Amino acid sequence: MLGFDLHPAPTMEPQKFTIAVDSDHKATEFRLFSLSSPHMRAFHLAWLSLFSCFFATFSIPPLLPIIREDLNLSPSDVGTAGTAAFAGSIISRLVMGPACDLFGPRLASATLSLLTAPVLLSAAFVSSPFSFILLRFFVGFSLANFVANQFWMSSMFSGCTVGLANGVAAGWANVGSGLTQLVMPIIFSLLNNNFGLTRSASWRVAFVVPSAFQAVMALMVLAYGQDLPDGNYKRIQKHEKDSEDNAIGVFLNGITNYRGWVLGLTYGYCFGVELTMDNIIAEYFYDRFGVNMETAGVIAASFGFANWVSRPTGGVVSDKLGKRFGMKGRLWGLWVVQTVAGLLCLWLGQVNTLWGSVMVMCAFSFFVQAASGLTFGVVPFVSKRSMGVISGMTGSGGTVGAVVTQLLLFSGSNKFPTQTGISLMGVMMLVSTLSVTTIYFPQWGGMFCGPNSSDHQSYQLLA
Repeated sequence: MLGFDLHPAPTMEPQKFTIAVDSDHKATEFRLFSLSSPHMRAFHLAWLSLFSCFFATFSIPPLLPIIREDLNLSPSDVGTAGTAAFAGSIISRLVMGPACDLFGPRLASATLSLLTAPVLLSAAFVSSPFSFILLRFFVGFSLANFVANQFWMSSMFSGCTVGLANGVAAGWANVGSGLTQLVMPIIFSLLNNNFGLTRSASWRVAFVVPSAFQAVMALMVLAYGQDLPDGNYKRIQKHEKDSEDNAIGVFLNGITNYRGWVLGLTYGYCFGVELTMDNIIAEYFYDRFGVNMETAGVIAASFGFANWVSRPTGGVVSDKLGKRFGMKGRLWGLWVVQTVAGLLCLWLGQVNTLWGSVMVMCAFSFFVQAASGLTFGVVPFVSKRSMGVISGMTGSGGTVGAVVTQLLLFSGSNKFPTQTGISLMGVMMLVSTLSVTTIYFPQWGGMFCGPNSSDHQSYQLLA
């Protein structure tokens, strides 16, 4: 079997770990400031690599006021480009899950980053609305590294700490979407004012920074990363037909598990909403409240910066609730937090003052990002055999939600203002979150039911 049943080369010596591990050599403790190999080193490489991907993907929105002027982009062009950025990552996230199962998160992640970094660098040659839309589409592929990030953490950390590890790794990485909102306008200003470049040349050259950052992190993952506690994945070349059958079995086992689809839906309206906000928030404050580009960038950055604590908090809450109440606690925690986030999103669109909007946005950012952490506190328990597929389905759900929301509410061709779209997005969150109530595990139960001992063994065999 591929995935978790792949083993390192038989000549490898048994590892001695400096961190407490379980029988599978997965870490049972989480030392945030440690670089111990392989668990904590993998953690730091994973979050920094994904951080660079978020930084690169969302380096474009904060410069939109300049870009749309230079390329004569219409509101519809801007909306289509935003949708394209998310659409590009849907297929790549679906593919990334099986790729992690087959080749390991290290190789899958680094390969994608090295392919997409030059795409962002090609912004220097963009000259039309169509080429700008294509640029955003292909740059969006790099967001699939999120699936590798979560897969890697679930391969390194045991069930008692996996929620925390997933939450911190993804949360700290998502800060990249906030930092880029702050940094890119500064880089543009430095190039324009201090190096004498024109406005058009300045925004194009500015993308050298995020593309180089992403490429460097990919090389570090390849050089210093390790897929599993006991070594790297080895691609099985013998018995190719058996390998193909196993790969198909892993894929079918994953996509036929309804829990993966439900988590994909709920993730579409927590992380998907977060992606949408990253795409529109700077332009929203720039247009609605008349702040300058740098101030809009600072406000938008604060939305992303919340990930530093919010998503990890979601992971911690999931682990704590799981320890005390079992799976029922994890599911109830997810439902409550995401419902509160939906209410805050609805309220955000109703606030008419700058500072009021900033305050509600900050509260909303905390809860919507914590909901993402709570979601991936459940994902590792859905299927050990097809964890990559389930992670890919859930991750793809996030970008599908972003695409649907962008098309319906922020495409640039809508007759209602952006603030109305934000409120409607909150309503969509409230409705989609109700699906969490349908998740049930025979061995652990669900939100309203206890475990079913008669189905326990059969589910374990299929998982």
